[in-house]
Amino acid sequence: MRKTILALLLTLVFGTFLQAQTNQKITIQVNQQKTLPKSRLTIKFVSLIEDSRCPTDTQCIQAGNARLQIEVRKVGSVTKTFELNTDDKPQFISFAGYTINLIDLNPKPATNIRINRFGYKATLNVRKTGNSK
Repeated sequence: MRKTILALLLTLVFGTFLQAQTNQKITIQVNQQKTLPKSRLTIKFVSLIEDSRCPTDTQCIQAGNARLQIEVRKVGSVTKTFELNTDDKPQFISFAGYTINLIDLNPKPATNIRINRFGYKATLNVRKTGNSK
């Protein structure tokens, strides 16, 4: 019985550890890139294409959408360009056995501020899916 409980406990701990290694949350500013060493992926936030999100200090009928462009490259493969959206589809892409989700885009628009196009930061979640392409 003790061996069974120990085996279950080790499986739970090891599974949690593997999950933590395959999920990486990153924040990238426009014109910057980050390389994820464990996945050997490089992700660049190329540009903000549009931002029609509802300002935080107003009430809107629709939430609006922000659309950004990223480039993704894995060591030994070609660079691919993708678009991600905050509200519309796609909000995630698949590349070389990984799923990249757009979690957040900051700063949020407000009526009393003007946002510099190069001041945006995208928060992405990179998750290993196991299907390498």
